[in-house]
Amino acid sequence: MSPHAAGTMTAIALAIVKTLILLVGSVITFFAFRAYRRTRQPALGYLTAGFGLVTLGLVFAGLLYEILTVPLQLGILLESLLTLGGFLVIAYSLYVT
Repeated sequence: MSPHAAGTMTAIALAIVKTLILLVGSVITFFAFRAYRRTRQPALGYLTAGFGLVTLGLVFAGLLYEILTVPLQLGILLESLLTLGGFLVIAYSLYVT
């Protein structure tokens, strides 16, 4: 297999995995939101926001790189900041009583 073909296969695999992450993360965020709406517990609201940020963060770099032609390193930095923010919100949701 040529290096170009291997790179193309890797890009396709990455697109598939990122799409699956977006779908699964969206489902988890939706269920967390439904639980929040049903109970009105602030912790579940924060959990919903945290999962939403993590999900968005995990697909953000590729989206910025492919659609808005942002340099890949900047896209990865923004992706990482969103993911970090999401995890901080999730941690806070677990702390709130």
